Amino acid sequence: MSEARAATEKLRGELQSLGVTTAYEVGDDAILSVWIGLVVRFRDGFYRWQEGAVKRRHLGTDPVGCAIRVARRYAELQADVPAWWDELAKELRGDSAGDYP
Repeated sequence: MSEARAATEKLRGELQSLGVTTAYEVGDDAILSVWIGLVVRFRDGFYRWQEGAVKRRHLGTDPVGCAIRVARRYAELQADVPAWWDELAKELRGDSAGDYP
């Protein structure tokens, strides 16, 4: 198992323990999609997460701390869905996505 895959699995487990159950691996197993527009990658010893144009990073040795930060942002997005979400959802998922994040 690669370092990136192991780190991604640890983060996913931590997110699930915090109630974020929608996260899933994308592509090369080093990318975790938490919610549409909120993605976490593991590279060069860091978790790098972004939401749209906003980019953050967190030490790869601290999946718990990263999960807390990402889960907090996920909850904020769920509570106050950004205006750009509808357009992005339609573009990525098509009109059938409706209100489902």
